[in-house]
Amino acid sequence: MSAKKSKILVVDDSELNRALLVDMLEDDFDIIEAENGEQAIAVLVEQETDISLMLLDIVMPAMDGFEVLAIMNKKGWIKTIPVIMISAETGSAYIDRAYDLGAVDYISRPFDERTVQHRVMSNYMLMLKQHEMANMLTTQIYEKEKDNRLMIEILSHIVEFRNGESGLHVLHVNAFTELILTRLMQMTDKYKLTDNDLHIICIASALHDIGKISIPSEILNKPGRLTKEEFEQMKKHTVEGANMLDAIPFRKNEALIKVGYQICRWHHERYDGSGYPDGLKGDDIPISAQAVALADVYDALTSERVYKAAIPHDDAIAMILDGECGAFNPLLMQCLKDISDTLKDELHSVSFGHATDHDIMHTVERTLKSDGPDVSVRTIRLLEHERMKNKFMSDISHEIQFEYIVEPEMIVLSEWGAETLGMPEKIINPSESDFANKVLSRDDYDYIINKMRQTTPERSVLSEKISLNLNGNKKWCKLIAKVMWGDAEAPEFEGAIGKIIDVDEETEELRHLELLANHDACTGLLNHNAAKRQISKLLEGAGAHKYALIFFDLDNLKVANDNYGHLFGDELLKTIADRIRKNTRSLDISARMGGDEFIIFMEYKDTIEPQVDRIFKRLTEPYKDFDVRLSMGVACAESEGIDYDALFEMADQAAYSVKRGGKNAYRFYDESVKSMFVADKKD
Repeated sequence: MSAKKSKILVVDDSELNRALLVDMLEDDFDIIEAENGEQAIAVLVEQETDISLMLLDIVMPAMDGFEVLAIMNKKGWIKTIPVIMISAETGSAYIDRAYDLGAVDYISRPFDERTVQHRVMSNYMLMLKQHEMANMLTTQIYEKEKDNRLMIEILSHIVEFRNGESGLHVLHVNAFTELILTRLMQMTDKYKLTDNDLHIICIASALHDIGKISIPSEILNKPGRLTKEEFEQMKKHTVEGANMLDAIPFRKNEALIKVGYQICRWHHERYDGSGYPDGLKGDDIPISAQAVALADVYDALTSERVYKAAIPHDDAIAMILDGECGAFNPLLMQCLKDISDTLKDELHSVSFGHATDHDIMHTVERTLKSDGPDVSVRTIRLLEHERMKNKFMSDISHEIQFEYIVEPEMIVLSEWGAETLGMPEKIINPSESDFANKVLSRDDYDYIINKMRQTTPERSVLSEKISLNLNGNKKWCKLIAKVMWGDAEAPEFEGAIGKIIDVDEETEELRHLELLANHDACTGLLNHNAAKRQISKLLEGAGAHKYALIFFDLDNLKVANDNYGHLFGDELLKTIADRIRKNTRSLDISARMGGDEFIIFMEYKDTIEPQVDRIFKRLTEPYKDFDVRLSMGVACAESEGIDYDALFEMADQAAYSVKRGGKNAYRFYDESVKSMFVADKKD
């Protein structure tokens, strides 16, 4: 009994064209025919899951090919059914629009039998591989999500064990945080949250109270009201939890660790600045910590504790909205109102083992979700804009962008790259083509593919010099590629994405020298000259902006060098630089001036004092039991006309006054500082 053939839908208003395509493909596929777009849609409605690939004409009566693609986008069919356009129209406008609407390939008439068979089979095999990978990915994500849910429940037990609680608090906060942020993402894109951000925040929410491990049990489980001293001790769990994560020696740059740090440290901050430990205000508090804070308060109110009875849902919502539990982001308060009924149901449904297959598959589907091209005019315009932007950037940068796919083997070139190499944009079986035998030498092609296979998932970036034959001329270029590996237990080489750039040794050397000239070799921060140039430009156009320059030096770097060695001293400088990065924004300017001296330049709105206080406290935290001490001066530029040198001198004088008064503190520049400095100079 012969194997069942896969189905291909051929859509063309010409019976002759359909007959030709049937003759070319019927040995390998079952062919379904439609003579216009309306018939094609009817077939898809009836047999969507059975159609493996579509050959679609553009110009047809009743409904043309573009209209069919638009409906396929709207219905989501374009994500699972590859579409190859067939037409005598070869203008770039037609082809570009077809690709923007999701077509995977384009075959022009008159048909060449070998070309048709080859392209159909290649795209069909690619579709099978994608479906296979999608199924594998779904299974892997499902298992990973099950493990995540299990770890959250285990962590719930561990963290809450010393409280004498059931452990449901962590599960509640996890579930409530997801509901709040899901609604926020529906309301606004202000915070630019993605589904992946939501997933990470929800997992990290389980860490919010890990610092309570360090709090004495007699305080944690005290049935009555805490004394002032006991409450101050309890408040330390925020900093302790953050420090636990900050002290993890590996994977410190992982998103989960970074978000977990934010949540641990700042989930008791309040929108009006009245919270702790750092008194952050407004959106200086990361949105992750804001959402967990609201979820934490709601659960604390509605759950029974050793010191209180549970408060009914409606009363708890009213207390939060009335400000009885502190100030929260107005947008999150609106989210809380919108999901009030859902929260109430969730409060009673969350339990250990409550994550059903349906719940987990919902998370898997959201993780795998990929928005296909939208048929709206706006999205098509944005797609065209993005395509033109990428083409323009490729053109002006003289980069040959490419994608290499292992199975079925092919190379996809950018438009500029294809034109430059004199090759088609899609090269099937490149090892047998002119690409591997004329543009490159066969030895070079095999060498590059072998080098890609020698990478690993952990070290997946390849950089190699290659010689290209461009119009008969040999030219040295650099190939930079990100090699793609599968997620299986034994990862498989799947391909690569990258670019080929013209190598100009002199230009590359100049770029390297420029990098060295602008950055401090030890810490990686800007050096003083580079920072001064950037700050001076900002001060020239300051207008109504307010800026602050923070200058500080380490009081005891010499002690570190003398007692622990210069290697320890260098590690201390790098740690200070790392703390600066963690506690400043991307728009702030940080630099090492030399020796033990640093500067930070930042814009502020109302007041700079809370930020300075927070930065000072973070910088002076002990390093490997070494007591970090520094003298810090702050100068503010709240009006136009002040230049960098004047601002720096003010900050320097403020730091000098700190040293004169005993060190290890910070001070803002004012008239008393100026008078003291002038008097000392006279003496």
